[in-house]
Order: sequence, then C-alpha cells, then structure tokens
Amino acid sequence: MKRVFIIVLDSFGIGELPDAYKYGDEGSNTLKAAASSPFFSMPTMRSLGLFNIDGVTCAEKTKSPLGCYVRLGEKSAGKDTTSGHWEIAGIISEKPMPTFPSGFPEKLIDEFSKRTGRKILCNKPYSGTEVIKDYGEQSIKDGALIVYTSADSVFQIAAHESVIPPETLYSYCKIARELLTGEYAVGRVIARPFEGEYPFKRTPRRHDFSLKPFAPTMCNLIAKKGLSCISVGKIYDIFASMGITESHPIVNNDDGMDKTCEMAKKDFSGLCFTNLVDFDAVYGHRNDVDGYAKALTEFDCRLKEFIPLLKEEDLLIVTADHGCDPSTPSTDHSREYVPAIFYGKNFKGGVNLGTRSSFSDISATVLEYLGVDKENTSGESVLNEILK
Repeated sequence: MKRVFIIVLDSFGIGELPDAYKYGDEGSNTLKAAASSPFFSMPTMRSLGLFNIDGVTCAEKTKSPLGCYVRLGEKSAGKDTTSGHWEIAGIISEKPMPTFPSGFPEKLIDEFSKRTGRKILCNKPYSGTEVIKDYGEQSIKDGALIVYTSADSVFQIAAHESVIPPETLYSYCKIARELLTGEYAVGRVIARPFEGEYPFKRTPRRHDFSLKPFAPTMCNLIAKKGLSCISVGKIYDIFASMGITESHPIVNNDDGMDKTCEMAKKDFSGLCFTNLVDFDAVYGHRNDVDGYAKALTEFDCRLKEFIPLLKEEDLLIVTADHGCDPSTPSTDHSREYVPAIFYGKNFKGGVNLGTRSSFSDISATVLEYLGVDKENTSGESVLNEILK
C-alpha cells in the first residue's frame, strides 16, 4: 500500500526566477523575507534540507539532511495558483491566463448584472481587505455585489453574508464562471463573503471556481488507475473536481494539517494532495512579513507532529506553487523558484537534486512511485535518485 502526501505551502517561493523581470518581480524572495522576521523558526524543514537547496542563503544549512531536496523552476507562463498547481500535476500552461488591470469589460459586467439581478460595484483591481472597507456599506445598502480583480487571473465577488448568503454567492460565481470563457477565461472565480460591522471581516467560507484543466493531470491518471486522489483544502477547486475522489474543505492552515493528519491515520492507496492557503491569502497578499513568518513556524511544528504518522512506504513531498514576497511594495504573486522536499522511510536522505526546470517533475515522480503510466503529462521523475 503506497501513499503519497503532497503539502503545498501556497506562495512559499525561494527566490526570483531568471525571467522574473518580465513580471516586475526582480529581487523577490518569499523565504528570505519571512526569515528576516524574529518570529521565523523552521527546525523541522531545516532537518529535511530546506536550507541546503541551491540558492537558499537565509539560514544555516544542516550537515546531514534527512530528506532529498531540489529547487524547481516554472515552465508555465504566469505566476498563478491555478497554473502552478496544474504544473505540479503534470500539465504546463504555455499561455498566461488573462488579467484585467483596468477592470472587466462593461458588456461583461452588464451581462453578469442582468443574470444575477444585482447591481455591481467597483470592477477594478483592489486589495481584498480594502475593497470591503471602501464598498462594503454601499453593497449592504443596495444589495449589490462587489466585483474586483488583481494582478492575478481572477474574478472575485464579495458580499455581506447577512445580505447575500454564501450559497447564493456561490450560485452567482457559477454564473460568472459560465460567462468567463474565451478571451475572458480567467483562472479562477472566487467567492469572498464577509461579515460584521465596518471595517468588516472576511469569513472562511471562501470558495474558488476554477477553469477545468485543459488536459488530463496526475489526479486524473491516479483516479483512472483505481487509486485514491484525496483533496485537502482548495485542491478540489483548483482542479474543478477533475480526478478528485474525495474532498475535505478547510478553514485555515491548522485545520488543513489536522485533516492531513487524519488522512495519514487512514488506510488508502494513492495521493493525499493538500493546499495550505493562509501563507498567500492572509499574509503574502497583505504584506505581513511577521504574520508569514509565524505561519511558517506554526506549520513547521505541525509537520513535526505529522512525520511520525508516515508508514513504511509513504512518501512526503513539501512544495509550493509560486511566490508572494510580503516585503515588496507589490501585494501580488511573485515569479519565483519553489522548493520540493522528498522524505520517507524508504527514501534516501541528503540528496541534492540541484535545480530542475519544472514543477511537473513532482507529478512524474509521484506517478512512477504509484505505478501509474504518466501518459501525456509532463515532467521527469527523480524516483531513481531518491529511492533507497
């Protein structure tokens, strides 16, 4: 019974990619920014080899890493959650998903308003916390939807839960998803419910409605083989449910680790795929260096608790999908390398896999380990280099 656990630390980049200048991300380094905080401490990840990865200079290396480690570049165009996860799962997006720095076209917004029967406010790039401060009261008064975007390929819809319940907001997101095709096919439509009094607070009942992957992914191939492909967190949403055999939503990082630990205590063959989104949504996009550092420290403690739950043939992979440097003026994602740590009782320690060109090497490795044909998915497996 072989099990693989992939834990994605959403936005945990480790330094700018060579083409970062094309995205305005020169100098971005999410790990280095977090490590500058007095609240940063990751002894468990250090023991696995995080600080031994090529180009990581922000903390002391360990002499005998317990895991194998690698720095992964991104082949997909962009720096989005969707394309990053799809590449982890073996498909590369050659073209960037569309963004709307001036807001969405008026004819699209008019059609969305007509279909929902709601007035639309904002329609421009905005911080998610600031937009509800600036438009929240008007939204409540008019029963209106707040539509906004960012530098990422997203169509976000905010509404107060007392006026528009989350389930209704989700139905509006599905309408938007139907409209956002062709040249408007953003990566994600995101429901952003909020509550309370001014300045308001976003609730944990966010929900993402992604494009369907344009080709079969690692998840599809694992499920086709009759194995489990378990989603923890927003993995189910990112892959538009494709290939997911079981889904467990979460409310925060801690809940995500709780549910991942629960999966480790169960018998299954296949993949448990976890996304921990707070690094990105709560701290990276808010330029909160200390908050990001504290979240990494808390994850490291939870990882220490998780590792003893691994069975003899389990493989743990800790990685990321892009960067979101909280120390730069930008509040958007950053074009960065990501780490990948491979650990298990049947796997070697101390192997530096260097720098590789694609996140999809994770997919190829997972599929080979589980005995699943990679078919037309991308990536080169490192299994022979890490297996004892």
